[in-house]
This record gives sequence, structure tokens and C-alpha cells, in this order.
Amino acid sequence: MTTTETPELEETAAPRPPGPPKQRLTWQKLTFLPAFLVAVLLATWLWFQQADLDSISENALSNGQVSKALWQHVKLTVISTFFVLIIAIPLGIVLTRRAFRRASPVAMAVANMGQATPAIGLLALLVIWLGTGTKAALIGIIVYAVLPVLSNTIAGLKANDPTLLEAARGIGMSALGVLSRVELPLAVPLILAGVRTALVLNVGTATLATFGGGGGLGVLITTGITNQRMPVLMLGSILTVSLALLVDWLASLAELLLRPRGLEVGT
Repeated sequence: MTTTETPELEETAAPRPPGPPKQRLTWQKLTFLPAFLVAVLLATWLWFQQADLDSISENALSNGQVSKALWQHVKLTVISTFFVLIIAIPLGIVLTRRAFRRASPVAMAVANMGQATPAIGLLALLVIWLGTGTKAALIGIIVYAVLPVLSNTIAGLKANDPTLLEAARGIGMSALGVLSRVELPLAVPLILAGVRTALVLNVGTATLATFGGGGGLGVLITTGITNQRMPVLMLGSILTVSLALLVDWLASLAELLLRPRGLEVGT
């Protein structure tokens, strides 16, 4: 009696389709932009050491006025971004709740009006209403930067898979638990992208604070333009661009570090 041996079939796992590549924190991302900014600022400093400045330019750049303007600009950016976050993110959460969804188009229309209004015109209206000073400048910057954070918060929460939310409710999680442990973590990538956009907007808009008496690097830019002093204008512009690039770089690192584990995004 002969027996036939059947060859054993080897189980092979089906290849998974390639997913989108993950964004990773590489040494190039950590070092390239800071090294570039250091090189630009060093070259600017060396150029100013050899530049022949007249009395008007020296007066505009002496007695710590450059560091004062830079510090004012940083404060305007940080404070305005803080208020944008505590206004836009909670408002976006409220507008995605069932009881307030009908108000979402109205809120978005108001936010769109705030950003569609020319920043200098909005600042002029606030100065007429509130007078000159930091308060008017901050309100103008905040109104101008609310839209990206608000719209991304709403979009991120609406994009959540309803089956995941139903599953969370099915295991007995409360509405607050679903929001804090499921909805918000899944919406974090879009929210952080909106915050990054708002930060860069705030750096740029803060240059207009000088027209309302709010200070900032706009003082150097307007002084260079009105007095036709190119070194002062160049320094104010280079510092503003460098600050915007630095803020965007820091925000991109925050996007990677604060993103919930397991979420993959395309580059």
C-alpha cells in the first residue's frame, strides 16, 4: 500500500499595501533651519559692523532699540496666539456639538469677515475705537488669526469616523470622555496645522502694530521707509522674516511631538 505525501503548504502573509510615510524627527529637520538662520543673522551682523551708518540710522538702531522692538514683537505674537487658542479651539468644539451646529455657518462667516478685512484697515478702526496702544494691536492680530484655528478645529472634529465615536459610546464612555479621549486626539493633527498657520500670520501681522502704537519690528521697517534708510529697513525685514521662519520651524516640531501615536500622515 503506497502512501502519497502531500506537500505542506507554507502560510504566507499577504503583503500589506504601503501606507503613507510617517513624518519623522530627523537631524536634518532639527539642524538645517537653525543653522541657516544663524548664518543669515551672522552675515547681517558682519555687514552692519562694516556699514557706514549716518546719524539717523545710528539713532534708530542705538540704545537697545533693536532688542526692544524684537522683544515687543515676540510678546505680541505669543500673547495674541494664546488668546487665539483659548477662543478658537473651545469655540470650534462647541460648534460641533449637536445643539450648536446650526450656529457654525454664522461663526465661520464672522471669522471669514475678520480675515477678509485688510489688517491695516481693521487696526485703524480699532485705534479709532480704543485709542493707540498695545490693546488695539493685540485685538487686531487676534481677530485676524482666529479663522485658521477655528476652521481646522471644526474640520478635524467633523472628520472623525462616526463608527469610532459610536463604539466609544457603546462601551459606556460619557460625552466628555468621548471628546477628550477619542475626538480631540484624532483631530490634533488638523488643529496643530491651524495653530501653525496662525503663528506665522501673527508674526507678519504684528509688524503693523506700529501704526497703532503697539511697537514691534514694524517700527524699524517704517523708520527705514519714511526716512529712506535702507540699513534700518533691511534689519527690520531680516529680523521679521527670521522670526517667522523660526516660529514655523518650532510649530512643525510641535506637530510631530504632540501628534498622537499611531497616526500616520503623508509628507
